Amino acid sequence: MSAAREAPRVCAVVPVFDHERAIGAVVERLLALPLPCILVDDGSSPACAAVLEALAVKHPAVTLVRRARNGGKGAAVADGLRAAAAAGYSHALQVDADGQHALEDAPRFLAAAAADPAAVICGLPVFDASMPRLRYYARYLTHVFVWLNTLSLEVRDAMCGFRVYPLAATLAMLAAEHPGSRMDFDIEVLVRLHWRGLRLVWLPTRVAYPADGVSHFRMVLDNALITRVHARLFLGMLARLPRLLARRARGARWSHA
Repeated sequence: MSAAREAPRVCAVVPVFDHERAIGAVVERLLALPLPCILVDDGSSPACAAVLEALAVKHPAVTLVRRARNGGKGAAVADGLRAAAAAGYSHALQVDADGQHALEDAPRFLAAAAADPAAVICGLPVFDASMPRLRYYARYLTHVFVWLNTLSLEVRDAMCGFRVYPLAATLAMLAAEHPGSRMDFDIEVLVRLHWRGLRLVWLPTRVAYPADGVSHFRMVLDNALITRVHARLFLGMLARLPRLLARRARGARWSHA
């Protein structure tokens, strides 16, 4: 009889840049699950830095990682994932700091990770009327490029930052591939993990755009970075074309829950 599988050790990783109004509520909801939190201060203003320091002092289950200067969402997430692994966690739930993710869905994500520890548990966003229409159409264009670069429909949404990563496989990819460090990070990480053969499990989850939320998406620069990452991934797809075609011939590997 085989030994029982050890339950994943999971924490939340939250990149923070000047989200002092929303981060307190996000942390309280995560701790109520209960889920330890690693907050990554990505060079925030003194006001936000003080809020993060207070949260770390108040809650023993909150770890604060500070970056000396702003490096972008991807750089902050990567630092958080490395800190999580160093602390002994096997998995990390990536959560945005602005409150747009439906944290009441987090237990479903954690249960899916426990059932399939080698998979990436990915949020499949369900948007409400608060989503700007321009963002909606831009996301769809990214979907098309991702489908092209993976030669499949397995990556159903590469831009939702609500997902559970298996840390060992994800950190190995980060060390080898060095993906983009800003808003292009979520896209590139998921495509490269898919290329490496990780299973993707998709869970629908509501995503809202709060009217008073703080967005650091820079329309010109971040769209330029996303365009560049699609071009880089296209070249990577061409280099992997025989393997991707062989995988496609074997049939789809994605899971929907």
